[in-house]
Amino acid sequence: MSQHQYAVARPAESLLAANKLIRNTYMLLSMTLLFSAVTAGISIATNMPFLGPVVTLGGYFGLLFLTSYLRNSAWGLLSVFALTGFMGLTLGPMINAYLTFYSNGAQLVMLALGSSGAIFLGLSAYALTTRKNFSFMGGYLMVGILTAFLAGIGALIFSIPALSLAVSAVFVMLMSGLILYQTSEMVHGGETNYIMATITLYVSLYNLFTSLLHLLGAFAGED
Repeated sequence: MSQHQYAVARPAESLLAANKLIRNTYMLLSMTLLFSAVTAGISIATNMPFLGPVVTLGGYFGLLFLTSYLRNSAWGLLSVFALTGFMGLTLGPMINAYLTFYSNGAQLVMLALGSSGAIFLGLSAYALTTRKNFSFMGGYLMVGILTAFLAGIGALIFSIPALSLAVSAVFVMLMSGLILYQTSEMVHGGETNYIMATITLYVSLYNLFTSLLHLLGAFAGED
């Protein structure tokens, strides 16, 4: 193969690899979202109580570590469904609380769900069609998410509603940025593992939904 042919072949191979990664990621993401909806429905139907922050965070980070460790094996797929199923279970008590305490709770949940889907589809489509490189956002997002996470824990411990709302607003922006970043990474080869790409996008959607629901409950909830 001549040098010119090699130079032409490499971008073509990269494009095919990126397209395969994107296809596999969105397929797995769709299945995990469906599975998560089923587990959330089960927890709602059984009126499952809140698991508490220690169990919730312990389960999340434990399963996240397991998924990362198994990301290159078939067992990684099982751990993805274990993680997203667990996160779905944690949504049930939250959704039940909104349905119970707000007369328009069902509308709030549907609005948060629809808004999350619209934001995800819009940002993903923008990153895929423009093919802009958002890799520069990685460091800022990491610092921002860590800071917001710690601030959220502080708001929970010291019962500061205003700080909690501010954290939710910041998380909406951070998760939107993370969707752009992760989609860009798939397009430009920064991410090559569809399991990890799926987890990042799922977590972005989960946090986007819960943050929007919190904001909607505070500003549009009716007793």
